[in-house]
Amino acid sequence: MKRQKRDKLTRAHAKGYQAGISGRSKEICPFQTNDARSEWLGGYREAMEDRQLGVVVR
Repeated sequence: MKRQKRDKLTRAHAKGYQAGISGRSKEICPFQTNDARSEWLGGYREAMEDRQLGVVVR
């Protein structure tokens, strides 16, 4: 059985969240298209909020 890839926007959001949780700069966003960049930044903002609340992600 083949594994399905997650769609690009979901993946962009997840990568942005990972970058935010690890404390990296939002300037490193690797996406150029508006949709993917917006999702990446949304994930990044969500991670920054979680960091302020003290959420531990392992």
